[in-house]
Amino acid sequence: MPQATATAPAPAEAAPAPRTRGGGSEFTPLLRTVRGQGLLEHRPGWYARDIALTLLGIAGVAGALLLTGPSWWAVLLAVPLAVLSARAAFIGHDAGHAQITADRRVGRAIQLVHANLLLGMSREWWNDKHNRHHAHPNHLDKDPDVAADVLVFAEHQTSGRTGLRGLLTRHQALLFFPLTTLEGLALKLYGIQALLAKDGPYRTPRERRTEGALLLLHFAGYAALLLTALTPAQALVFALVHQMLLGVHLGMAFAPNHKGMDRPDQHEDGDSWGHLRRQVLTSRNIRGGALTDWFLGGLNYQVEHHLFPSMPRPHLRLAQPAVRAHCRALGIPYTETGFVDSYRQALGHLHEVGAALREEHAGRPE
Repeated sequence: MPQATATAPAPAEAAPAPRTRGGGSEFTPLLRTVRGQGLLEHRPGWYARDIALTLLGIAGVAGALLLTGPSWWAVLLAVPLAVLSARAAFIGHDAGHAQITADRRVGRAIQLVHANLLLGMSREWWNDKHNRHHAHPNHLDKDPDVAADVLVFAEHQTSGRTGLRGLLTRHQALLFFPLTTLEGLALKLYGIQALLAKDGPYRTPRERRTEGALLLLHFAGYAALLLTALTPAQALVFALVHQMLLGVHLGMAFAPNHKGMDRPDQHEDGDSWGHLRRQVLTSRNIRGGALTDWFLGGLNYQVEHHLFPSMPRPHLRLAQPAVRAHCRALGIPYTETGFVDSYRQALGHLHEVGAALREEHAGRPE
């Protein structure tokens, strides 16, 4: 989401684009084409159906859990619940981008329900972080998604990493998927930290109270459901399986989109890239059919999503031919690869970044 607002981000199609030799914008002709095809128009019916199916599915799992009662077999229900939780995350993501509706209050309500209430994740914290990512994708100094943390994305970020952090960096490609099992819990933890921080992203005390209340409802409801249906040990295992599978699912949806792609900070003119080049050169699409589109929540059309963040999810695949043709006409590389190869590229980049630290560690005396 662009950095303009956290509630309903300003469409990235309004961002400045570079001027061509003919005096026009590289992005404007593409925007005109896509708008002319009606692909920026909202699809409330499609989203209403998606939201209804997701909510019914979650209610169904909760009902089945209560009917099954205290049995270890009930832990198997954590699998469909993880998938449905990921669906809720995708809906929350789309609501934050104003893909579902142009009404900011309605979009905010939808996102609060799916992020705070259903997932226990702070909407405003996530929007603020995601806005900065969309505004400066893959820029080491400006994109929080590639800031040095548990993982690092450039060789100079490995400097001074010793102990546990050094171990993680040396083997980050190998450990990537195991680490994604913590993503569901990390999203909750970061949101709570932002809620408690004095300099958090919340614009008003009322906004902070609303988000805090919904987070409390989530954790209280989640604990009450599990402890009513299961024994404490079964409830703990259920929660761990649910959150770990949710983390892996979300990690698989987000991981290959930018890792190993071009970085604006690597170029002298990177900060002056216009919207088209900034979004296309830093993004990678994943080729696939309806199942891939469903499993990855439409984020496999990462190029189109970054160019038109307010475009409804079902329209992204329809915009792809025009985007690909426009990039080809301008000589701008359009990256698209298969499902497995996308992870090979992303993990290969993480492995390469950790190479220097592995060599340094190997050269140390025991």
